[in-house]
Amino acid sequence: MPTYAYRCADCGHAFDVYQSFSDDALTACPECGGKLRKVFGSLGVTFNGSGFYRTDSRSAAAETSGGSAAGSPSGSGASSGSSAPSGSGGTAA
Repeated sequence: MPTYAYRCADCGHAFDVYQSFSDDALTACPECGGKLRKVFGSLGVTFNGSGFYRTDSRSAAAETSGGSAAGSPSGSGASSGSSAPSGSGGTAA
């Protein structure tokens, strides 16, 4: 059975209770009858390694097509960008 930590919002009394998953959460403090809140503690998680990158799971074919596809929009963006300044330069003059 899991252990749940509770703390009273009124008096600050803190305690742990073994409860089944099917049991309802406690709502009244045993000390003063005030409102109880569940306390969530920190988890013991450890991340080892350098991590993952977007390109780690891609195949060579996807990398090649992705690189050319990525190059195309940036290329068209560059041509749009180069035409936009000349167009705005023509308008300003």
